[in-house]
Amino acid sequence: MSPSVEPNRPHSASRAVAPELGRHRIVIIGGGTAGITVAARLRRSGQDDIAIIEPSDKHYYQPLWTLVGAGAAPADETVRSEAQLIPEGVRWIQDHATEIDPVAQTVGVKGGGRVGYDFLVVAPGIQLDWDKVPGMREALETDSVSTNYLFQYAPKTFRLIESFQGGVALFTQPPGAIKCAGAPQKIAYLASDYFRKAGLLERGKVVFASGAKSIFAVAEFRKVLEGVVARYGIDARFNYELVEMRPESKLAIFDVKRETGTERVTIKYNIAHVVPPQSAPDFIKKSPLANKEGWAKADKFTLQNPDYPNVFALGDASELPTSRTGAAIRKQAPVLVDNLLAVMRGGEPAARYDGYASCPLVTSYDSMLLAEFDYDGKPTPSIPFIDLQKERYDMYLLKRYGLPAMYWNLMLRGFA
Repeated sequence: MSPSVEPNRPHSASRAVAPELGRHRIVIIGGGTAGITVAARLRRSGQDDIAIIEPSDKHYYQPLWTLVGAGAAPADETVRSEAQLIPEGVRWIQDHATEIDPVAQTVGVKGGGRVGYDFLVVAPGIQLDWDKVPGMREALETDSVSTNYLFQYAPKTFRLIESFQGGVALFTQPPGAIKCAGAPQKIAYLASDYFRKAGLLERGKVVFASGAKSIFAVAEFRKVLEGVVARYGIDARFNYELVEMRPESKLAIFDVKRETGTERVTIKYNIAHVVPPQSAPDFIKKSPLANKEGWAKADKFTLQNPDYPNVFALGDASELPTSRTGAAIRKQAPVLVDNLLAVMRGGEPAARYDGYASCPLVTSYDSMLLAEFDYDGKPTPSIPFIDLQKERYDMYLLKRYGLPAMYWNLMLRGFA
C-alpha cells in the first residue's frame, strides 16, 4: 500500500476537513447508474458510513432515450427523483465535485469545503463537449437539428422524423469514446424504418456519418448491422469527424480521413441528429487520478487505481477499455464492491472483470440485435438456447420493457 494511503489509521487534525462536510469511510463521486449501484451493494454488504456527491435532483434511464427519440416511449418514463434512489443510510451531498486530492484524501465541492474519505469510488459519468464543434449548440436551437443525448431534446428528435418529407436526414457520431456507442446508429435505423413505412425512403436519403472506422467493432455483429444498413439503403460513411455546423444554411462540415490525408467534406441536411464529442469531466482530467487521455485510472480487471490503492473507478469516466454502457456497469459494480471490501479488510483485490459489455441495437420498431462481448471482442451471450446473433422481436421487447424494469427495480437496489 502506498505510504500516502493509510485508510485505517485514526483521523488526525492534519487530515481535518471543513466541519460542515465531514469525513466518511467511503465517498462515491457520482449518483448515476454506477454510483447508485455501488452504493446499494455496499449498503447490502453492511457498510454504514457512505456519502454520494451528486448535484442533480433527477436520475435518468438514458438507454430509453433512443426510443423516446423514435416516438416509441414517453420521456417521463425515463426520469425519477434522485432522492428516491439514494440508498437508505447513505448521505447525499448535493453538489458538484470540483477537485480530488488523493494524498489528503479529500474531494472539493463547488459550494465550498472538502469531503474527506478513507476510500473513494470515482463514478461521475461522462462529459458532453458540445462546444468542441462550433455551431452545434446553435444548431440544436433550430427546427432541423436534435439529439437523443439530452433529455429535453429526445422528444424533438421524433418531431423532426415525423416532419421529414424528403431530402437528407443526417445522423452523426464523433470519433473516440462515447457513452452508448450504438445510440447514434440506432436512431438512424429507427428513422429509416419510419420513413420506409411512410413511403419516404425513395424521396429522401439517410446519411450516417461516423468518426469510427466501421459500423461495429465486433465482426459477428458488424456483419448483421451491415445488412441492416444495406436493407434501408443508408449511406454509411466512416472516418467522418464533424468539425463545424452552420445552422443558418443547414451545413455540416466534416474532416474525413483518407489514405492520402484529411479531406474537408460538406453535407447539406434537411434534418440532423447530432452527437457531441465526449470526455471525462474536467475535474477528473486535472486530477492526479487521470491517465494521459484524462480518464480515471483503473486496473482493467480489478478496477483499482494503480497509484492509490484506496481509490477505485468504474463507468463512463474510467479508462476501462470497454463500451460505456449500463450493462457494462452492471458487471463492473459487483467486482468493484468485492475488491473494495477486500482492500478495506487489509487484503488484495481478487475479483476480476472480464470486460463484458452489451449494446442493445434497435434496428426497427419491432427488432433488436443484442450485442454482448468481452475485452477480447468475443461474443458472450447471456441468454441460453436462442440465437442472439440476429435481429429479434423478443429482444426488442426486452429493450422496451424488460431492461428498464430490471434497472429501476433490481440494478439500482443492488440485486442485479
